[in-house]
This record gives sequence, structure tokens and C-alpha cells, in this order.
Amino acid sequence: MSLGQIVLSSGRWVRLTELRMSSTYAGMLEGYPCKRVNDRKVDWLQRDAERVYASKPFSFVPPSRAYPDETAGVFGPVEVLPSVFCIGAFHSAPLDPAMDGSSLVVAWFQPAPEVPAGEDADPALRGVRWEELAQDYEL
Repeated sequence: MSLGQIVLSSGRWVRLTELRMSSTYAGMLEGYPCKRVNDRKVDWLQRDAERVYASKPFSFVPPSRAYPDETAGVFGPVEVLPSVFCIGAFHSAPLDPAMDGSSLVVAWFQPAPEVPAGEDADPALRGVRWEELAQDYEL
């Protein structure tokens, strides 16, 4: 059973079979989001996702960054990442017709806790280079 389907920019349909979401700034008790904090957070989230899914093909979509306030504080200007960090397991038709399917685990950020769907999914997620990154499997 799939949680949803999205169509990639390449036109390939992929099924989402597992989805983990977490708040990007969960546990941030002091300070404010800035480049230094965000760089560390993105690096940690990427490394953690790669570790958890070490046995599977993996892709990380770098997040967009917003600058709502140009006034610099002690740590520099405010820089905000999308509020939700996601890790999803996707499956699709095989790359090699002799195989049964292809799969890829993708980590990305998005603005709201919603299951990505159809052509309305985040453009960065839809831009994943499936043919280069996914791996075929046999059942």
C-alpha cells in the first residue's frame, strides 16, 4: 500500500511507502535560526538519515533558505529553513525492464506537515534524479 504518489519533473511516477516527519527546529531552546545553526542542523539531519538508511540508495535535497529579517543579530541575519524535515521511501517501475521495481530513500524539507502528492509536491522533491540515484530490486 502506498501513502501517496508524486510525479517527478522527469515524468516518472513514484509511490511513497514510508514517511517520517519532524519539526526542523524541535529542541531549539535559545538563540534564533541563522546560517551557522542551520548549516549544523542540515548536516546533522542528513548524516542521521544516511545512517538510518545506510543499506538503501539515498538522496538528500538541500533546503531552501528564507531571510525574513535582514537585521543582523549576534549570530548574523535570521535565516529560516522550511519547518518540516521529511524522510520518505519511494518505489517506482524498474530502471531495467528485467527487474521488478526501483527504490530510493529521499530526505527533504517542506513548509507544512503534509503528505506530498501528485504534481503539487515540492518542486525540489519532484526534481530528484531518479534514473541516476535509484536502484532496481527483485522481489
